[in-house]
Amino acid sequence: MQLFPIHTGNFKLDGGAMFGVVPKTMWNKVYPADEKNLINLAMRCLLVVDGDRRILIDNGIGDKQDEKFFSHYYLNGTHSLLASLLEAGFKPEDITDVFLTHLHFDHCGGTVKHNSDSTGWELTFPHATHWLSKPQWNWATRPNRREKASFLHENMMPVADSGKLKLFEGPFELIPGFEVRIFNGHTEGQAIPFIKTGKHTVVFMADTTPTSAHVPLPYIMSYDTRPLISLSEKEDFMNEAAASNYILFFEHDAYYECCTIEMTEKGIKVKERIKLAEALAR
Repeated sequence: MQLFPIHTGNFKLDGGAMFGVVPKTMWNKVYPADEKNLINLAMRCLLVVDGDRRILIDNGIGDKQDEKFFSHYYLNGTHSLLASLLEAGFKPEDITDVFLTHLHFDHCGGTVKHNSDSTGWELTFPHATHWLSKPQWNWATRPNRREKASFLHENMMPVADSGKLKLFEGPFELIPGFEVRIFNGHTEGQAIPFIKTGKHTVVFMADTTPTSAHVPLPYIMSYDTRPLISLSEKEDFMNEAAASNYILFFEHDAYYECCTIEMTEKGIKVKERIKLAEALAR
């Protein structure tokens, strides 16, 4: 099994919203904001290659929205989804599976693109089965007012219309070594991959823990729909991750791909921030 980080570019969000009730005097020391209180965030995906399966986990914000939409998010960086895939040695047609942790636009926008004459939509990965939890699909297609702006019709319905959407109910194993668990604090039915490769387990953190600065338990986003459930899920996971020496792979950390964690007298702390390739080589 091979793992390739797929960088799709950066965007910016309000730092206060990203760190919830934690005071800026604390979070700004570890993840600094700019003069507008915005913090830079990656949209880092992961390609898992095992035999004839090439599984892309999430795919960034895409490029099909209009200028007004993108102006709210200050896109920056030199990476793009397709360029990063090509750098890893793959084309969109090579992807056999697209695994979506959830349907917020910054995680699934690259799933669909304009067709050749911009009169409609087509799948970016035409040969892929697209995997999503059924609870998230039900949640996203009947959105609450708080999340409605994050679920875009054009990111979801073309996949369903294509017949290539595969919904799953709960925890399962996509392929040997690719286990999936459900977390409900951030949004209903967020699906998190636990990838066992060699002696390591890599966990794709998505929005359960968006950056390494969010490792301490109280650091929970204001975007989470059920923050107390997030806290409970996070505590259970972090205890397991520290005991099992998991590698945490961050989708949104603009500075660090991964970290390991440890239990200390003061609670869960980052043990080491590291690149994925370096962590797997040990």
